[in-house]
Amino acid sequence: MPEQSLAIFDTAIGPCAIVWGERGLLGVQIPEADAAATRARMLMRFPLAKEVAPTPEIQNVIDGICALLKGERRDLVDVIIDDNGVPEFNKRVYAIVRKVPPGQTMTYGEIAERLGDKSLSRAVGQAMGENRCPIVMPCHRVLAASGKTGGFSAPGGVTTKLKLLTIEGAQPGGPTLFDALPLQARR
Repeated sequence: MPEQSLAIFDTAIGPCAIVWGERGLLGVQIPEADAAATRARMLMRFPLAKEVAPTPEIQNVIDGICALLKGERRDLVDVIIDDNGVPEFNKRVYAIVRKVPPGQTMTYGEIAERLGDKSLSRAVGQAMGENRCPIVMPCHRVLAASGKTGGFSAPGGVTTKLKLLTIEGAQPGGPTLFDALPLQARR
C-alpha cells in the first residue's frame, strides 16, 4: 500500500487536515471541534497516515485552501486528486463539479443534465456525499433544486455548507452557473 502522509493546519474556519500519497491528494477534513478531533477524524478515515511536514507541493495546496477559506477567489482546480478506487460515475460528476468556480453554484439536476440524464440527480447527490476531498472538490457548491441547500455530509452539515458559500459570496436560491449558459452549452 502506498504511503499516506497527514498534516493538520489552521484556517479561518478552524483546524483542517489533509492526507496525500504519491499520486496526489487522498482526503481533506473540514474542521471538527478542535485540532485533536480533526486529527482523530482523519485518522479514522486514513488509519495508515503518518503526520509529517507538508512537501512544498502540499504546502501550496494548504495555502490555497487557507486563502479560499479567507474569502480569496481560489478554484484549486490544479490540485491533483488521487482518484484511484473512485467509481467511474463519481469521476464524471467530480470533473463537472471541479469546474464550478468560487462564488458560483450548480444544482444536482444541472449536473445530471450535463451527464445526459436528468434522472441521475440522486446519484449525483450520492457522489457528492462520497467526496473525500471537500473544499478542493467543491461539493459545497452543489445545491438541490431551486437553489435549496440540499445536504452536506461534512461536520456541521448544512450550516457548514452555508458558511462556505457565504465566504465565497455565493447566494443559495440565486441563479446558478448553469443558468448563465446558453441552451446548447448546457450538455
